[in-house]
Amino acid sequence: MNQLTIRGFDDDLSASVRCLAKREGISLNQAALRLLRKGAGLADRSRGSDVVGSSLDHLIGIWTPDEADEMDSALEEFGTVDEAIWH
Repeated sequence: MNQLTIRGFDDDLSASVRCLAKREGISLNQAALRLLRKGAGLADRSRGSDVVGSSLDHLIGIWTPDEADEMDSALEEFGTVDEAIWH
């Protein structure tokens, strides 16, 4: 592994790195590397290719059973295939 020292983090960048580290439960170093790889257009090898993101993770487990049932009902029609559009 190579080591690189980076100086000159402004307050916004520092806050972003710290926020990511806290949200993901990772070290500041890991958070900085993740952001560097993303900015460089490189795939993040630490995450699976099936990971979409974590922006909705704070919503997991907060719905009541009634709210979950209501959402399932609202989304039910999206599980139906309209055969007419596939011909």
